[in-house]
Amino acid sequence: MALTVLALESSCDETAAAVVRDRQILGQAIASQIGLHGPWGGVVPELAAREHVTAVNRVLAETQAQAQIPWAAIDGIAVTAAPGLIGSLLVGVSAAKTLALMHNKPLIGVHHLEGHLCSVLLADPDLIPPFLCLLVSGGHSSLVWVPAFGTYQILGQTRDDAAGEAFDKVARLLGLGYPGGPAIERAAREGNPKAYPLPPGRIAEAPLDFSFSGLKTAVRRLCEKFPPEALPVADIAASFQHTVAEALVQRTLRCAEQVSATTIAAVGGVAANTHLRSRLQAQAADRGWRVVFPPLSLCTDNAAMIGCAGGLRLQRGHVSPLSLAPRSRLNLTESDQLYR
Repeated sequence: MALTVLALESSCDETAAAVVRDRQILGQAIASQIGLHGPWGGVVPELAAREHVTAVNRVLAETQAQAQIPWAAIDGIAVTAAPGLIGSLLVGVSAAKTLALMHNKPLIGVHHLEGHLCSVLLADPDLIPPFLCLLVSGGHSSLVWVPAFGTYQILGQTRDDAAGEAFDKVARLLGLGYPGGPAIERAAREGNPKAYPLPPGRIAEAPLDFSFSGLKTAVRRLCEKFPPEALPVADIAASFQHTVAEALVQRTLRCAEQVSATTIAAVGGVAANTHLRSRLQAQAADRGWRVVFPPLSLCTDNAAMIGCAGGLRLQRGHVSPLSLAPRSRLNLTESDQLYR
């Protein structure tokens, strides 16, 4: 049975709402805070939480106007409950609880990373497990084996900085601003990706894990060799981007071989990077494997992916108590803790 879910996402610096029915987006709205945090070079948690408070009713109204779905047709209220900035999460969870109480609907707390995993289901409604997922965002870099929805095995993860975090930090070193991912990608278009060999961060005892702190340090030391007015920004950006992409691609391919995966999904904000997409697509195709990406609009944080995950949870009878408390940290493999 197709379920219709109203969803909210407020785990970091986007306030988003969506109505999703059986992997189909009926309406959605997102209020971005990039302009607010840009001058600070990154997300300021207190400012983010306050902005969510002012934006949440607006995105809900816009979403409902698009969807044209009466409350009687809504089967549940889904909301990102973990992980994320606790103040930001609290705004979304409080709003979702209020709606659930007002309209007598079940509440479904959703793990943010499970939402990202489900973003690919909105791109390809016919996709079914098992598949391997490369999950790369501002706060997380993981290789997740998905034998069935709701069952996850973390096969590789970052030991320090996440890929998106590394993009942001290197963008600051290069004076490119925030957010770093799009800024570095734009600068890299004019650069030579092989201009400066950089360390890929291999970990001998854990070949599927990632490490980007050494790469970040190498870029900083490289920048220190040049006077500010002569900094080869495009070449450094291209070299950095290529090194990160190769690290992600090679570990993903190695992991796929280990679990005999023939379908790979790549999700999260960093999965919007064109260079990463082309490298992973080409090398997987050489092996006869399929790669699925969400559309660019669903790579960054959004509520549609939360609605998709919430609908799948609701189909399985997973409902959260109204005492649901947001959690700043929660492993993906522990996401069942969000339900009764």
